Amino acid sequence: MTDCARKNDWLERFGLSAGVLPKGPRNTICDVDGVSVGHVTLADGDAQTGVTAVVPAPGSLFQNKLIAASHVINGFGKTAGLVQIDELGTLETPIVLTNTLSVGDAWRGLSRWMIDRESAIGRTAGTVNPVVCECNDSFLNDSRAQFVTPQMVDEALAKASDVFALGAVGAGRGMSCYQFKGGIGSASRVVEVHGTSYTLGCLALTNFGEMAEFTLGGCPTGLEADSIMKAEPLKEQGSCIVILATDAPFTARQLKRLCRRATAGITKTGSIIGNGSGEIAIAFSTAQRIPMGAHGELTLRAMSDSDANPFFRAVIEAVNESVITSMLAADTVTGRAGHTRRSLREFAGRVAGLPAMVSA
Repeated sequence: MTDCARKNDWLERFGLSAGVLPKGPRNTICDVDGVSVGHVTLADGDAQTGVTAVVPAPGSLFQNKLIAASHVINGFGKTAGLVQIDELGTLETPIVLTNTLSVGDAWRGLSRWMIDRESAIGRTAGTVNPVVCECNDSFLNDSRAQFVTPQMVDEALAKASDVFALGAVGAGRGMSCYQFKGGIGSASRVVEVHGTSYTLGCLALTNFGEMAEFTLGGCPTGLEADSIMKAEPLKEQGSCIVILATDAPFTARQLKRLCRRATAGITKTGSIIGNGSGEIAIAFSTAQRIPMGAHGELTLRAMSDSDANPFFRAVIEAVNESVITSMLAADTVTGRAGHTRRSLREFAGRVAGLPAMVSA
């Protein structure tokens, strides 16, 4: 696990690039002002899992919602809360990430966290739409044991900060990516439109891909599982959750277009997004809030679609970098039944496209 107190420059350390746009000062999703992230990590024997909480903005999200959208790239997943996001185009809770069989416990924890802070829920207002996303970490974690508890959501939210760890932490503790260690990755890009700068940030939970498909900088790495390390045969399945944040004013329709571009960021690393895989993207804008119970006309700002292309590029670059960073930042982990996923860092300088680290 790696601390992001300074700029997240994992690709730069290895002389790699993920595009041409400038990065934010932290190069994480928290470069979008007001966004914070917290983890709770379980790392003990068969328990290799956890919770990651993304807080989209300060203050009451329930009372003052964010414009949001989601897109299911491939729907082999158990995410909760997407239906209302797609119907209303708003986000009213933090976003919690965990493992597949712990979605219920995470949903319970997030709903209780919201109820404790919002007396109107289920009384003078309607209920709440907790958003929980997942990937299957069963190779390293005993998911049947359901180690995650609702209380861990409280803990992760209490730890939320604009400085957070990457790699084998939180929900990413037990995840695999291209048969290496996967986990939590993040990146950001700065887009300038007609003299105004906007930031787009990404956080990715990675758990997908066959080693032989892994691509860096558009070139196959030439890796084969049986040639460099012991790894089980892998079907084309897995998952990737992408969270996109921006301070640019977008409508829900426009944010869905950003979500769709996450596909290109994922496939640039080699994935075919297989039949048994759950790739899902959620995007939100912090530029304006929608008051609960608002009536009549609302005056909302929106970027022109004519200026969409730089943001599409920002999504693709940030998602691509987030996936690779999730692997480079992750430490090697041994978990359930002695299964091991090794850090991609161990193979620096030994595989095509991944030179030795060039800076500390």
